Amino acid sequence: MEDHKPASRLDRRSAIKWILTASATIPFLNTRSLGQSGPATATEGGIGFDPNLMGTDVPWDLMLTDEQLKTVTALCDTILPRVGQSPSANELKVPDFIDEWISAPYPDSLADRDTILPGLGWLEGESNKRFSQSFDQLSEQQKKAICDDIAYLPDAKPEFEEGARFFAKFRDLTLGGYYTTDHGTREVGYVGNVALASFDGPPPEIMKYLGIDKHPW
Repeated sequence: MEDHKPASRLDRRSAIKWILTASATIPFLNTRSLGQSGPATATEGGIGFDPNLMGTDVPWDLMLTDEQLKTVTALCDTILPRVGQSPSANELKVPDFIDEWISAPYPDSLADRDTILPGLGWLEGESNKRFSQSFDQLSEQQKKAICDDIAYLPDAKPEFEEGARFFAKFRDLTLGGYYTTDHGTREVGYVGNVALASFDGPPPEIMKYLGIDKHPW
């Protein structure tokens, strides 16, 4: 049994910046969920259009309890464990990303919260029913046995449909968080947001395709 103790917590401002970045780059993390539509007026649980990252106050409380965070950490590392030199989801603080995402007071985050929190309860209940232990205390083989039953909603048995809906959303959030870290973007070969030492213009084949015979500058 591996130790799935959560990594040291990410500071809140960094976590909020992370969910803003991820929501702008990952299609299933909708950036509109992190902004209020209409006038930028205060609403219950809201703060206007966007979080104020220039101040020191954090605009919302985190939702996950310590016990829930252990479950989240264990499931993140079951989905994306350490492989060779590639760190696990927990090592890249993906549980903090998920906690911040479902804690934000915006429509998509609230909808995801309504899936994730009951789903964590379902997972703990299933873990205790099968193995008489909490999910984070299970062996890797036991964790995978539960995950295999909820990994694909269309094939899930009726008694596992709730768990499968939860797992689909949780997997999206785990992958979305992981692959928007610096390590994750490098792992998939993304080279955007990197300054060029020089720019020699478009390649000749592109210029030809566009019907342009010289640079316009």
